[in-house]
Amino acid sequence: MRWEDYRQSDNVFNRRDEGGSAMGGGRGILAFLLLRVIFNRFGIGGVVVVVGGFFLLSALGINPLSSSPSPATAPRGEITSRYDAEIGAVLAATEDVWTEQFRENGLGAYPAPRLNLFSGGVSTQGCGFANAAVGPFYCPGGQQIYIDTSFFDQLASRFDAPGDFARAYVIAHEVGHHIQTVTGISDQVRQQQARAGSEAERNLYSVRMELMADCLAGVWARQTAGLQGFSLEEGDIQEGLRAANAIGDDALQRQSGGRVVPDSFTHGTSEQRQRWLSTGYRTGDMNACDTFSAQSL
Repeated sequence: MRWEDYRQSDNVFNRRDEGGSAMGGGRGILAFLLLRVIFNRFGIGGVVVVVGGFFLLSALGINPLSSSPSPATAPRGEITSRYDAEIGAVLAATEDVWTEQFRENGLGAYPAPRLNLFSGGVSTQGCGFANAAVGPFYCPGGQQIYIDTSFFDQLASRFDAPGDFARAYVIAHEVGHHIQTVTGISDQVRQQQARAGSEAERNLYSVRMELMADCLAGVWARQTAGLQGFSLEEGDIQEGLRAANAIGDDALQRQSGGRVVPDSFTHGTSEQRQRWLSTGYRTGDMNACDTFSAQSL
């Protein structure tokens, strides 16, 4: 994959220095100590004033305990990983492809997601606290992607799926979830899951969502052929298919030493994930990614 001469997205933010504590790097303890000092000096009246001010600031969207800028204005940050520039170019390519695809399909302006790079753990906008164990994920509440880039090392070592396009596939898959969100598909699926009669049925809706995101990643890969300065090379799609194979539900259950339980699948089998990634790449058409109308996955 050639990306070195492509532009960098303005929507990649380095949040690795925020730490991995759900308590905000110890700011909860500092807040407690501050209130204790105020009580000793000014009594309960002083505490009431401070707490009232805290809730007022919170209502205005300001976190008085945060030592870093708010998520809406945080700086992009310096490159601190060998993957950062690659991620910036890949996200930029998704922005350019999907801007054009939205225009061609009458979907209006494409609202690009923000991608947050973190280390260990991160406080999300809309999805609470998450650690690196969950892997890359998309949070629909804030329409943001979160990636601990150590996952890419695991993708190569643990899952035997190295390569720049394997990493690009992971990002493009999460962007696929963003597309599902901004087009209203995610809301429709959540409503259907709420009416589902069993966990197995709810899981099947999840599988169809994930396979659609795989397909949309394939569409993106095909459409990069129209970009100047970003292109795929021989063997790239095979890297993506190898990654899709490695992270199928059945493959992960076998790797963990457990038995394969199809009713528990939430992302699809290795074969299904490869098939839908290939479908998107072969057709280059986002309308071919309707996994909910497909009789067979």
